Amino acid sequence: MIQVENIKKKFVRYKNKKEKVEFYADNGISFEAKEGEIIGILGPNGAGKTTLLRMIAGILEPTEGSISFDGLTYAKNEIEIKQKIAYLSGNTKLYDTLSTYELLKMCADIYNVPKEIAESRIQEIGKMLKMENFLYNKIGNLSTGQTQKVNIARCLIHNPQYYILDEATTGLDIISSQIILEFMKKEKQKGKTILYSTHYMEEAENICDKVVMLNKGIIIQAGTPEEIKQETKTTNLRDAFFKMIGGVADEE
Repeated sequence: MIQVENIKKKFVRYKNKKEKVEFYADNGISFEAKEGEIIGILGPNGAGKTTLLRMIAGILEPTEGSISFDGLTYAKNEIEIKQKIAYLSGNTKLYDTLSTYELLKMCADIYNVPKEIAESRIQEIGKMLKMENFLYNKIGNLSTGQTQKVNIARCLIHNPQYYILDEATTGLDIISSQIILEFMKKEKQKGKTILYSTHYMEEAENICDKVVMLNKGIIIQAGTPEEIKQETKTTNLRDAFFKMIGGVADEE
């Protein structure tokens, strides 16, 4: 189980190149994700989703608050935790000159996956994500959808317990998106814990057990999709979100 308790992240920016302004990208975020759950982290661009997931993945350190994985913390168990995590960032760059197979083999070596297990995992993942046709093609020659599948495949090679997926389907066509969503459902059935950030409310409503809605760095609502729709007297999460923030407003 992942436990996030009162997480805050403060940054500093400069207004008019002189005036220093402190602000919180995330401010007082708390929730938990149990085994076999898909938790959607929802909100528009700038809501604090990516910052939150980077802290959970151990890339950023919170200004305040705590994060634990089955009672383990980064302060005492960083390597053990990261060996169990798969983190997918929306801007991860891959080695264009490597083939899909070569990249996955390299990732397996990094995680010390035995050679015979790595080979079977690569073939299994290739079938799962429908990558057989480009498994030995150079990454630089792949389409956007194919590259995103490779990005997800590299997260699977060490059979992680926790998935932290940031905008996993952004920019993908409907077929590629559905393959990735079906993959998440299958991993959930295996008891994996999945955090999945998106601004596609319809996707989240379809696959998430619970959702955490963020706006301007704070949680505005959390619960199952049905609970949120009932509480807001709406029929979908998109309408629920806009009802909670008072409608559409111009960005600041």
